[in-house]
Amino acid sequence: MEKVKLGIIGIGNMGSGHLKSLLEAKLPELTVTAVADRQESRRTWAKETLPESVAIFEEGIDLIDSGACDAVLIAVPHYQHPELTIYALNKGLHVLCEKPAGVYTKQVREMNEAAKKSDRVFAMMFNQRTNCIYRKMHELVTGGELGAIKRVNWIVTDWYRTQSYYDSGSWRATWDGEGGGVLLNQCPHNMDLLQWICGMPSKVRAFCHNGKWHDIEVEDDVTAYMEYPNGATGVFVTTTADAPGTNRFEVTLEMGKLVCEDNKLTLHKLSENERTFCKTAKGGFDTPECTVTEVETDGLNEQHMGIMKAFANRILHKTPLVAEGVEGINGLTLSNAMHLSSWLEKDIELPFDEDLFLEELTKRRKASKKKEGSGVVFSTEGSY
Repeated sequence: MEKVKLGIIGIGNMGSGHLKSLLEAKLPELTVTAVADRQESRRTWAKETLPESVAIFEEGIDLIDSGACDAVLIAVPHYQHPELTIYALNKGLHVLCEKPAGVYTKQVREMNEAAKKSDRVFAMMFNQRTNCIYRKMHELVTGGELGAIKRVNWIVTDWYRTQSYYDSGSWRATWDGEGGGVLLNQCPHNMDLLQWICGMPSKVRAFCHNGKWHDIEVEDDVTAYMEYPNGATGVFVTTTADAPGTNRFEVTLEMGKLVCEDNKLTLHKLSENERTFCKTAKGGFDTPECTVTEVETDGLNEQHMGIMKAFANRILHKTPLVAEGVEGINGLTLSNAMHLSSWLEKDIELPFDEDLFLEELTKRRKASKKKEGSGVVFSTEGSY
């Protein structure tokens, strides 16, 4: 096999963006041979836009069954991610799944079990892991040279979205259609990076405000407090309504502090371990010496194309993925814990009761309001 024949299931905002990159020959290892979308308007667009060689289907299952593809990229509403992934893997296709892995961890756990039984490649579209700054943070924090984490703070409020964005899809920003708001739509990237760089907290207390700034039924404003197994604490703040927004990710460790902001990474490096200094310093107001430098990176930030390139190369050449598909459950565990904490108005210890989460989610799905979507498809370029 010289090229991977790829089918894209879902050609809305994200799927059409990926399709554009592929049609522009930016990924020579992949060739699009089929697309699927339940919206007639998107299928019409595909017929008018794509080469005649690309097969067009209404249902993802029909695309999978067609034999037209070696692999599929799944970019449909979140509840369908696990079911389509499982079906494709069982049919012998490789799978690249858009974020999030699903809506609730119990469903994603079933998906991961299917992946472990399969010999097919399974990857997640965690494109922010290709960002040189986050890769460097991961290297520095997990490498241990800065000591143990003491505090984590991430204010990520630059996910601004208008009411028109939420009105574009009938499924969007509903409990039954999307399964959540900012935590499930925009922040799977941040949830993944938070656990990838800093590890998983052991306890969460969150406050998720539903429809605070938009006419939607799901959360668009979140503040969460986290505790880690080693005693470190953290705060995570996000919204889709702050303009201008902030994106500042700060990790304080025993040997200093890392600050990610304005597309650069700054290291505040202490002369000695703060814990040692605290116990041995003679002066009550003494502070350890600190050197501040901007951290050099390799400058690479391939985003979605980096994920797709790695996916194709794993299939063709057995090289590493950027994010294994089974890792998708980690960030979802964190967002599920935040939702559950807010719903029950109490601390949630991890691992949490997955059946209880599903019970609470089901209540909200039953009360979810049906709506009409405008059908507008927006370009996602520059939105991540």
